[in-house]
Amino acid sequence: MRILNDPRLEALLDRLHAQSSAQNEALMHFFVQRMRDGDLDWRQFDAKTDQFMRDKFVALDRDKAELCYTLCRALRARRVVEAGTSFGVSTLYLAAAVRDNLRDDGGSGHVVGTEYEPEKAKIARGHFAEAGLADWIDLREGDLRESLKSIDGPIDFMLIDIWTPMSRPALELVAPHLRRGAIVMCDNTTQFREPYKDYFEFVNDPKHELRTLTLPFEGGLELTVRG
Repeated sequence: MRILNDPRLEALLDRLHAQSSAQNEALMHFFVQRMRDGDLDWRQFDAKTDQFMRDKFVALDRDKAELCYTLCRALRARRVVEAGTSFGVSTLYLAAAVRDNLRDDGGSGHVVGTEYEPEKAKIARGHFAEAGLADWIDLREGDLRESLKSIDGPIDFMLIDIWTPMSRPALELVAPHLRRGAIVMCDNTTQFREPYKDYFEFVNDPKHELRTLTLPFEGGLELTVRG
């Protein structure tokens, strides 16, 4: 039995993960070439990068997404925030966990997602509807520095899978709402350690009462707990 125990959702995710994987070679070639040319700035999307990324999934790897689902189930998570929805692959795992927790425990809850690109948000909403999970997802379009200013806590779980300069602003907005024992997952923190410098400065500041550990997944996966 697969971890989600939801054949309709798993069939959709199989398709989306395959589409995402098919883009990996193009993604690698683009960024390697930009680094060789010396014109890649990790602090911001320039017009060339923005145009290239508009139709790219950049989806969380399946094993990482399944871990997020499992952790949300273990936490009995009701309120989840995701920074970087893209086409909604990881959002589906998070929403499935919230749905399953509410089915077992009752009450209310949702996943707050963020997406800057309107076309990606439109496609993501189609995926949410196809999976039957739209009722558990509040997808907010636009700059997350604005869309995450209003958060109903306490937050049980947060996933950060976004352009590295936006990781700290996202966490700064959500951190005051994290309950004790809440978990924050952040992707590719080994592969992009230097671009995540500001993020780690925030996470390692004792005043935020966070404890962090880099898990040995491909690219690194940061697991941070509110103490």
